[in-house]
Amino acid sequence: MPLVTTTKMFKDAYAGGYAIGAFNVNNMEIVQGITEAAAQTRAPLILQVSAGARKYAKHAYLMKLVEAALEDTGLPIALHLDHGNSFELCKSCIDGGFTSVMIDGSHLPFEENIALTRQVVEYAHDKGVVVEGELGRLAGIEDDINVSAEDSSYTNPDEVEEFVSRTGVDSLAIAIGTSHGAYKFKPGQKPQLRFDILEEVGRRLPGFPIVLHGASSVMPEYVEVVNRYGGNMPGAVGMPEEMLRKAASMAVCKINIDSDLRLAMTAAVRRHLAENPEHFDPRQYLTPARDAIREVVTHKINHVLGCAGKADL
Repeated sequence: MPLVTTTKMFKDAYAGGYAIGAFNVNNMEIVQGITEAAAQTRAPLILQVSAGARKYAKHAYLMKLVEAALEDTGLPIALHLDHGNSFELCKSCIDGGFTSVMIDGSHLPFEENIALTRQVVEYAHDKGVVVEGELGRLAGIEDDINVSAEDSSYTNPDEVEEFVSRTGVDSLAIAIGTSHGAYKFKPGQKPQLRFDILEEVGRRLPGFPIVLHGASSVMPEYVEVVNRYGGNMPGAVGMPEEMLRKAASMAVCKINIDSDLRLAMTAAVRRHLAENPEHFDPRQYLTPARDAIREVVTHKINHVLGCAGKADL
């Protein structure tokens, strides 16, 4: 099966009240862990690559890993650029075989965001590629994204109809309370999603797929392991999974997950090396790391996203 776009995925997800997982990939073990979980649960899948991951692993290597995943699983898989920050980067990914790209102009004034997003949409649609835009800014640090709490902002529902109609985007990332990275909230601060904003956006854009970034739950069991074996992550708190599941039952059709994968992988490696200090073969400590990735993705598919069994629709 060749790579697919997210068009049918999102249409089915919106109608079915579930979301598709968009999991960030950097290397072979992460790709394998994600795709093994999706194959076992028969879930449609978005593999997404940040600019930093593309620079780290190189475009050609990532494409071959994704090709191998397609051959191995037979799943519907979309390959997505996460947080593209320029027309040139989006164009390079489109020309290089990606089926979906995000152009993030959320840091720009409204009119400039529209102009940049429209430029990417025109090029992408001509090549049969879909585009995700963004309104509102998420706080937090992850990969090349670094936005302070002071510079973050919720999405204004009054702007979404104009933005979508003038840009022609296929999906829209909004800011309703999630944030990038593991340190999402101040000590004592209660995580909360602005479901009122999501509901209003859904009312103004009926049937239109909405995206949540920064939606890792920062699973405490992995934070505990990281800290037990030499880590220092006090106060790492993520978004409660029941809130994400509620969002997936509404207009949210794509939920991005990255930090949970990094934490699980790091926890598994640290635990293995602490318990087996004589091991130096990467296969010995990357095998449990891959297993941890698979366990996290399986959990997300079954208990957060709700997309198990939907690959066969």
